[in-house]
Amino acid sequence: MNLSQYQIPYNKPHLTGRETEYIEDAVKSGKISGNGKYTKLCQNFFQDQFSFRKCLLTTSCTDALEMAAILLDIQDGDEVIMPSFTFVSTANAFVLRGAKIIFADCRSDCPNIDENSLEELITPRTKAIVPVHYSGVACNMNKIMQVANEHGIYVIEDAAQAIDSYFLDSTMSKRKSLGSIGHLATFSFHETKNIISGEGGMLVINDEKFVERAEIIWEKGTNRTAFFRKKVNKYEWVDIGSSFLPSDIIAAFLYAQLQEMNDIQQKRKDIWNAYYKKLSQWALKHEIKLPILPKYATNNAHLFYMVAKNQNQQQKILTYLKEQGILAVFHYQSLHKSKFYRKIHGSRELPQCDKYSSSLVRLPLFYDLKNNELQHVVESLLAFEKIEIT
Repeated sequence: MNLSQYQIPYNKPHLTGRETEYIEDAVKSGKISGNGKYTKLCQNFFQDQFSFRKCLLTTSCTDALEMAAILLDIQDGDEVIMPSFTFVSTANAFVLRGAKIIFADCRSDCPNIDENSLEELITPRTKAIVPVHYSGVACNMNKIMQVANEHGIYVIEDAAQAIDSYFLDSTMSKRKSLGSIGHLATFSFHETKNIISGEGGMLVINDEKFVERAEIIWEKGTNRTAFFRKKVNKYEWVDIGSSFLPSDIIAAFLYAQLQEMNDIQQKRKDIWNAYYKKLSQWALKHEIKLPILPKYATNNAHLFYMVAKNQNQQQKILTYLKEQGILAVFHYQSLHKSKFYRKIHGSRELPQCDKYSSSLVRLPLFYDLKNNELQHVVESLLAFEKIEIT
């Protein structure tokens, strides 16, 4: 059975209805390269909505991470701390600049980085910490920022999955948008995310000292942005960089999504809550753990995952659901055990990362998931209790 044959896919891109209208408008304007009308509309939206200091759209979250590595002037021998349970782009961006990745373990209650393990991983070579807000759930940013500030280390939030999610800061009695706390942050608008543009991403710059250089790196190493603002009378090559900015066609698609963000988010939360309510007793009976929200985190319903009690149970659930025409999937394989990096990492064990790699199951969750489809997923799992899954 291939992807197209599944009755219920894992993901289906949602169209709000105005994407093609805005794309046509961009084309008719005569400006479809980067940094056009819709690019500016999107960037301004994020800055106004989430209190980000400066936003730059990119062609992917991977590109945004690579820009962050350049901005921090990552060099050979620098060390960057991040969880092993993450997508390869998180690590690749810094490996490309010569960094050694120091992998941290996850928390036992959720797949986010264990903030209490950071101190022991820091050395004089540590340049940055990259917390990944897995499933849009906040890492403990107060603790992470405290450790980073004490050691003079930069923080880059990998917020690929975390649009419209927040950290509840009890010390300040307020909530902070994920992506607004670290020195830099990155987002993804890949078709599997809540808000999409097919491919696409964004770099958020919260530290003012990086803003000017970020624009130069974004524009292939030139001061072209300053030229268009009439701050210089010509633009030229002034730094390293690349073509990180996306076409305005991509931004036009994204802007249509942003205008319907509240509706998209509410529908996803309704689906997430339905899964949680309907599966709670079944999961408890089979020693399967459902997502846990730390007291400082909100839920943006990016994905709904379950943690099986072992790999055997995980594989039986995945196989059984496929037999029912349902595509559920596992997630990341621990990067510290990857063919590419295991020799560099060494023998240090990261048991929580390995646990999630071998036991996590993600259920279908997308805007256009119909009620009867959701019910089919739930009823299939409830019926599964008749099958031995130990």
